[in-house]
Amino acid sequence: MNKDIYVLGIETSCDETAASVVKNGTEIISNVVASQIESHKRFGGVVPEIASRHHVEQITIVIEEALAQANLEPKQLSAVAVTEGPGLVGALLVGVNAAKAFAFAHQLPIVGVHHIAGHIYANRLEQEMEFPLLALVISGGHTELVYMKEHGDFEVIGETRDDAAGEAYDKVARTLNLPYPGGPHIDRLAHESDGAVEFPRVWLEEGSYDFSFSGLKSSVLNYMHNAAQRGETVPPEHVAAGFQNSVVEVVTAKTLRAATQYKVKQVIAAGGVAANKGLRTSLTDTFKEKGLPFYIPSLKLCTDNAAMIAAAGTVMFEKGHRGTMAMNGRPGMAMASWN
Repeated sequence: MNKDIYVLGIETSCDETAASVVKNGTEIISNVVASQIESHKRFGGVVPEIASRHHVEQITIVIEEALAQANLEPKQLSAVAVTEGPGLVGALLVGVNAAKAFAFAHQLPIVGVHHIAGHIYANRLEQEMEFPLLALVISGGHTELVYMKEHGDFEVIGETRDDAAGEAYDKVARTLNLPYPGGPHIDRLAHESDGAVEFPRVWLEEGSYDFSFSGLKSSVLNYMHNAAQRGETVPPEHVAAGFQNSVVEVVTAKTLRAATQYKVKQVIAAGGVAANKGLRTSLTDTFKEKGLPFYIPSLKLCTDNAAMIAAAGTVMFEKGHRGTMAMNGRPGMAMASWN
């Protein structure tokens, strides 16, 4: 009988200090997240130095809490998985060094995980992955379509050429004087609205799976600026609805086209913006109509967490990947297959 694999996951790529224990890559035993949203809210975005300082203060506490909730001793763990990149370099260094220290102290193997691979594998914590599949990764720093033939095989077939979707949401929210993080507030306003401003859809070249949200963001800013110059009052919910309609339509259409062309068995969504109600509804309804299996994680697994890092790290561990004590934070880490 195969021995169960228990992996401690550590995630500090941005402004969430998180630790988790996952069993066999699919079962969450514990999942602890210390959020910094309140600390960054007054700045309207994440301040890297403040984020790093908070990680230093919280990292030991969340690791100890994750082990306590899992009711496990370090010697019962199989490995430690940590976000190696991409992300804020100072934030990454806290997690990587904490993971190396823990692994060294307890003589455990360590695995460095790509943050986006973690988001993709959050799905496996609730639904088994069927290949070939298409993953839509949509977050504050990333908007990508990733084709996977098997576990750990990543082919990025589309990505953003400028702003990520979540980044555009936050910038538009700031224009509408909405609090940080702006995405949930725009989503809420869009659903309350009885009208919508018509903003452009950015499709790029024919057949392209890439995304571009910079022009849409500029269109919203120009609309608001021109209205202000004319002394007009624009209902913010109409702007929010128009902006969200544009993002959702383009993302849904490109995901559907890619899924059809690549003849995938399953489509999954991942990342913080996958928590957006408008996008979740559009994707779910579209793929249900087409009869193609579509899965999206529960809200707590869309945002940054360590369970997703442990889930991805488990597959890497099983494939024989091991990090060393020379591992460092890699803010510009490229996505590579694990084969």
